[in-house]
Amino acid sequence: MSTEQERVVVGVDGSSGAAEALSWALRYASNSGAEVTALIAWAHPTYYGLGAPIPEEDIDQRAEQRLSQSVADAVNQLGVDVGIQQRVVRGIPARALLDAAEDADLLVVGSRGHGGFTGALLGSVSQHCVHHASCPVVVVRERSE
Repeated sequence: MSTEQERVVVGVDGSSGAAEALSWALRYASNSGAEVTALIAWAHPTYYGLGAPIPEEDIDQRAEQRLSQSVADAVNQLGVDVGIQQRVVRGIPARALLDAAEDADLLVVGSRGHGGFTGALLGSVSQHCVHHASCPVVVVRERSE
């Protein structure tokens, strides 16, 4: 019998779908005793528009603030007391989630985030995770879907 604590990885991007996924993961962890790794990932956009590129440190800081606020909002709303690790990763979101979930017990993602076609049935990140994760994947749909 293993004494290792169950670990759940959840993708966060500031979207309402990611907020639903984070809430689901926190409720699950509260009930199961699992630890949660909340992860936000970003990659440089291919087009910056006019002006100078945004420094990576600024993007890291914005991502960290978005992640911290998302976690704080979910914890306050749910009133749960679970172990939460927060990670900001530079890289393609789907790859970052798969890498983080490599030794996890569960990966939780929203059905759609900030990228891709908003009318798609399943977002590209969640779809990629469903097909390539080495652990079970829970896709949480927004309540309004």
